Amino acid sequence: MLRTIHSSREIDAVFREGTRTTTRALTVLAGRTPEERGPKGRVAFAAGRKIGSAVLRNRSKRVLREAVRRAGGPWDGWDVVLAARTSTATATVAEIDRCLREALARAGVLVE
Repeated sequence: MLRTIHSSREIDAVFREGTRTTTRALTVLAGRTPEERGPKGRVAFAAGRKIGSAVLRNRSKRVLREAVRRAGGPWDGWDVVLAARTSTATATVAEIDRCLREALARAGVLVE
């Protein structure tokens, strides 16, 4: 089971203080996990109304959750927010995986 960020306050902190990286299919915001919470990393998934209907937003979040699982997330020491873009719902699995790894590497989460 994925460790997810549920508090809007914690998500807002990642948006304010985290590193933002955007690819064609998604946006990644990554911030260091607060010391008082321990080393375990967490993830959050966001899909705004700009994405489209509720069906498309839910599909986008589902696709991103699976991509995080395939990429080995959540990553220790990092809180990561993945924001869907309009192309997320229609992108191929391979493209989502490539974009996620690329964005995480640029943000410093994955060292390749």
